[in-house]
Amino acid sequence: MGSSVVVVLAERKRLRQLQEQLAALTPPPQRLVAIGAGETDVATVAELNPALTRQLRQRRMATWLIPFGFFAGLTFTFITDLDTFAFAGPIGSHLIGGLLGLGSGWMGSFAAAASVSAEGDDRVRALRNRLEEGNWLLLVESASGVEIPWTRLQEVKPKAVVRLSDS
Repeated sequence: MGSSVVVVLAERKRLRQLQEQLAALTPPPQRLVAIGAGETDVATVAELNPALTRQLRQRRMATWLIPFGFFAGLTFTFITDLDTFAFAGPIGSHLIGGLLGLGSGWMGSFAAAASVSAEGDDRVRALRNRLEEGNWLLLVESASGVEIPWTRLQEVKPKAVVRLSDS
């Protein structure tokens, strides 16, 4: 992933103008997303939606916490040799311990994802406030190694240009 910036514009006309100019560049930006009234909904853009970002983070954490929890639960029942689930037999008892560990890993992925705050939460909050004020946003994402066309961005006289990520 390359650099990404969000351009805040007061007029939809300037948003369209900038979007067309950037799309005509060689090479064009990897991604151009217009956000605002009549455009893409901000809730669908992961970079500007903390809830969506948290959900993606939870899913990624679950991919390794769930198997780890299963094997930890299985190992715990072998090490301790407890007969908590004696009704299930020797193999069933260990499998139930593994399943309980699996459930713990799944719950842990939610807790861990919720406890981490994103590095750009303040910038995202400010951008969402600008959107609520009636402005339009243009998310510009360039490919890795390709510079953002700063002069083109400044030509339309934006209210603000906010850098979200840099590679």
